Amino acid sequence: MIELIPAIDIIDGKCVRLSQGDYNSKKVYNEDPVEVAKEFEDHGIRRLHVVDLDGAVSQHIVNYRVLERIATRTSLIVDFGGGVKSDEDLVVAFENGAEMVTIGSLAVKNPELFLKWLNQYGAAKIILGADVKERKIAVNGWKDETTQDLFPFLTSYINNGVEKVICTDISKDGMLQGPSTQLYKEMLAEHPNLYLIASGGVSNIDDIIALEEAKLPAVIFGKAIYEGKIQLKDLIRFL
Repeated sequence: MIELIPAIDIIDGKCVRLSQGDYNSKKVYNEDPVEVAKEFEDHGIRRLHVVDLDGAVSQHIVNYRVLERIATRTSLIVDFGGGVKSDEDLVVAFENGAEMVTIGSLAVKNPELFLKWLNQYGAAKIILGADVKERKIAVNGWKDETTQDLFPFLTSYINNGVEKVICTDISKDGMLQGPSTQLYKEMLAEHPNLYLIASGGVSNIDDIIALEEAKLPAVIFGKAIYEGKIQLKDLIRFL
């Protein structure tokens, strides 16, 4: 059974969504992310992906109080990302209730620090964020593409102990045009034991079914819920 992980993206303490990482496309869905989290919990969801978009831009964690409120007012397992760039940021995330932290840009720019954290906290708590555009890794809230190919990047980190990866296809994210199922199939063919979390593009229940049929362990989705393309009651079949 595929694990369902709704996303709450935060700007100025509010629940928002972007399209393809473009901050100018910001749309506010709820002033209070805790309300959103509680609604997910009420419908049987157990896991949440919280992204500090202010933190991603500021290069340090910003919305940790929102994280703390979600963690203390729900029983959801929260994985947190955005702006975790230092030992201090990581401690703040864990101290404010994150059970897992997703690291993306830093894994590209400072692999030594990423591997230190992986060894220090363990593969269950440190998730590799692999954001891709045309199979190249992208960083800095997706504003910058690198020359690194996804597959060697992935293999290198898996060989160093990474067990969980969130892979977001930037071209799909927030566009409601379907996920990169073929890419995920290729990733799992190469790394069958990887806990691969698909992210970006989920537009309806059929997309989730297709990912489940492709043996994806987990899926992150957000905009489809907020735009009413997926009803929370429709997710019961997966829970």
